[in-house]
Amino acid sequence: MKTALTTGLALIAANLLWSAPAFAQDDEARQVELQKKFDRKMEKPFIAHGKWLTDYDQARKLAKQEGKLLFVYFTRSYAP
Repeated sequence: MKTALTTGLALIAANLLWSAPAFAQDDEARQVELQKKFDRKMEKPFIAHGKWLTDYDQARKLAKQEGKLLFVYFTRSYAP
């Protein structure tokens, strides 16, 4: 029983190591596609004309200068 478990775990580990480069390529392609989606979303009128800032540090600096509060929305939809 112990040998079967060890063999099974070794096979799983070998499979993961063997397929790691494929995962890396898929991940890179996914990141490129997500960036394209993000760029398309940022071009939409409600973003472009709303003068939204997407740089948190820049928004904090501007809010401090103008004495305003921040409205912050964090998401991982297009996180690279």
